[in-house]
Parts: sequence; C-alpha cells; structure tokens
Amino acid sequence: MEKKKFRLFDAVLMAVCVILVVESAAPAAAIGPSQFFWWISLLILFFLPYGLVSAELGTTYDDEGGIYDWVKRAFGRRWGGRVAWYYWINFPIWMASLAVLFVEVMTQIFSFHISTMTSIIIQLVFVWIVTLISAFPVSDSKWILNIAAFCKVAIMVSLGVLGIYFAVTKGLANDFSGKALLPSFDLNSLSFISIILFNFLGFEVVTTLAGDMDNPKKQIPQAIIIGGALIAFFYVLAAFGIGAAIPVGDLSTSGGLIDSFLLMIGHNNWFVIIIGIMFMYTLAANLISWALGVNYVTMYAAKNQDLPKVFRIASKKTDMPIGANVMNGVVASVLIIVAPFIPNKDIFWAFFALNVIALLVSYMVMFPAFLKLRKSDGKRVRPFKVPGPKWVIRLVAFVPMILLGITLIFSAVPLNGSSAEITGKVPILIGFVITAVIGEICIRVANGKKEDKKDENN
Repeated sequence: MEKKKFRLFDAVLMAVCVILVVESAAPAAAIGPSQFFWWISLLILFFLPYGLVSAELGTTYDDEGGIYDWVKRAFGRRWGGRVAWYYWINFPIWMASLAVLFVEVMTQIFSFHISTMTSIIIQLVFVWIVTLISAFPVSDSKWILNIAAFCKVAIMVSLGVLGIYFAVTKGLANDFSGKALLPSFDLNSLSFISIILFNFLGFEVVTTLAGDMDNPKKQIPQAIIIGGALIAFFYVLAAFGIGAAIPVGDLSTSGGLIDSFLLMIGHNNWFVIIIGIMFMYTLAANLISWALGVNYVTMYAAKNQDLPKVFRIASKKTDMPIGANVMNGVVASVLIIVAPFIPNKDIFWAFFALNVIALLVSYMVMFPAFLKLRKSDGKRVRPFKVPGPKWVIRLVAFVPMILLGITLIFSAVPLNGSSAEITGKVPILIGFVITAVIGEICIRVANGKKEDKKDENN
C-alpha cells in the first residue's frame, strides 16, 4: 500500500486551524499599538523555540500522553500529573468563557436583551452540544477544521481590510506613530501579553502527523516558520482593524470584535450578522478541535493513576475518552451557574484569563523536561532534532520558560495597590489558587501511597 502523504501545505493549514483563535483578537488589541512589537518579539523568542521543542518531543514520544508523558518521563509521575491537571482544567474554564461570549455575540448581532436565566440556559445548551459532539470521532473530522479555518480567516481579513479603509477615510482611533509602536511596559498592557503567548500554543498537535510526512525533519520546521508567520499576520491584521475603530480605553475584551465591525460599517446589517454567525461557529469549533487532544491526555494520565478514576472512563465502542469529556461539561456548567454571583463586570475575561493562565502553567515544565530527556534519554531515535550546540539548546529551552514565568506574574499577581490591579487580578489569582489546591488533592488521591520514584523509570 502506498504511504499516506501529509504535505507541507496540510501541516501549515492544520497549524492555522488549531492555533488561530478569533476570540483572543480583542484582548490582544487591548495592549494598544505596541502589540505589534510584542507580536514580532514573541514570534521569534517564544513561538519558534516552542515549536522546535514541541516538534522534537512530539516526534520522539508519539504516544497519546503528549505533554503529560514528556514531563512524566523527565520528572516523575507527580509532576506529570500536575501538568495533566492544568492542561485539562483550562479546557472547561475556556468552555465556560466561550459560552458566555457566545451569548454576548448573539445579543450583539441580533440586537435584543435576554434575562440572566435565559442567558444561563443558552450557555448550558452551548456547553452540552459541544460536549456531545466531542464524544464522537467526528469531532476530529477535517470538515470541522476546514470550515472553522475559512470562517477565522474571513473574519480576520474582513477586520483588517475594513480597518485600513476606516483609517484612510475617517482616521485612526488610536495613535499608530513610531513612538506609540514601542512597548510602554505599563502594567495594564503587560497583563495582556499572556494572550499573545496563548495564541501561539497548540503546535504539538501538528507534530503528531510526522509519521505521515515524507521528510518531517525538513517539513516540521518549515511548518513552524510559515504557520507562525501566517498566524501572526492574521492576528495583527485583525488587531489593527480593532485598533483603527475603537480607542484602547474603550475596548471591550468580549465585545470588541463585533463592536469594531459595527463602528466601521456604521450600523448593524446582513454583513455584520454573517460575521457574527461565523464567529459563533468558530467558538464551538475551537472547543471541538481541541477537545480530543485534551481528553486523550487526561484519560492517559488517569490510566496511569495520576488523575482521578473518573477520567479513565472510555467508550466501549469507539474508545473515546468519555469521563474527561463529561467532566468538561460538568465543570463548565458549574462555572456558568455561579458566574452571576461573581463580582466582575466582564465575566468572559475573568474566565478566559484564568483558562489562559492554567494553560500557560501546563507548558512551563515542558521546556526543562526537554533538556532532561535530551540528557537522560539521549540514545533514543529522534525523527526531528532541534539543531545547534548545547548553548543554543539551552537558550531554546530557557527563554520561552522565562517568558512564560514573567508573563504569568504580570497576568495574575497585583504589582501595586491600584484599584485596577486589585480588581483585575485578585479574582484571577484566587481562581488559580483554588484550581491548584483542587488539583493537588486530586493528584494525591489518584497517586495513593505510591511514590514518584516507583514510576520514574517506566
């Protein structure tokens, strides 16, 4: 039988489909004109080394455990369990945030008001439809990714083109002069940089296709560079469109994208409605395309007794991870129900920021794990290997890890006593501490009395 081929074009398309997240365009635009500096800098300092490290680990250890398995092999099952926990818990929190955003976009484009109870019901329906679809192998079908990719690119390009037209005909809502493009390092802007890092995550999904490539050693780094450049281009294009229409101080992290279309077009019409419907579709498609990977990693960790037994449950017919999938829906539903009692005007951002922090934390240990496995498992065959001498390899590992650490501090830790820092970050910090404590309890209960050392060499 002829070997199945996965072309460079397919790898680039997959990267764009999985990594391009439309709902994060508005939060990234909240940085202001200096975001362009951060996009370029983080593309070079974070995305390229992260992509290279993911490529080596993903092609060397190709089992279903993914990032959990890499960390477990390097530092033992307790650390593997922690990574698996944060990798999983970010997903239901993300699901809850997108359910909130789904309703906000719907009320924006159709211009009607609904009660809190009706909003909760619609959000719960959204969550359980996504959960139901994610329980079947169809959640990984190409048509879901392809339609989502078309919608994402259409939205981003439309925002950019309208932004350019708006700037030429009516002027810019923000200062895009040379000085304004330089980073200001104010705490408000720095707290949103985590969104740019979040926008670059997910490339390890592409590395799992190395076995179907003719030349993964060449195609994977090409996909990293081309895919990363395209993703950054679409994000910057969309962010420019938002920045052209809405002053940074007036930008809503949840409604900013649709608000931009309404301002640039001047009124709500069929085009805005179509854009809104495509946007709503991408919210569900994002979750469906990520669910399979997250759920399999979680189930794999549970089967190794590093997460609770409920996550081990799988379908007898399809072997799909049912336990993790149902728990996604349960946790997201609980968050949606308690959301009205949380004292935060922008509940989307509260949930979204928490999910971003949890996901970034799960990647922190990946980079030292990469260095450890290079040393302790150096004889293993690596279809793709990050090139360069030892000092380059260390830079490739430590620079992204340091950036993640600094970004997490700016995103969740109040750095002064201002009301903006306290009200904006304390709830997120409290939320993270709660998830961390619950995670430690779950890991210890799942581990039982076994010690890390018993499983380190498995």
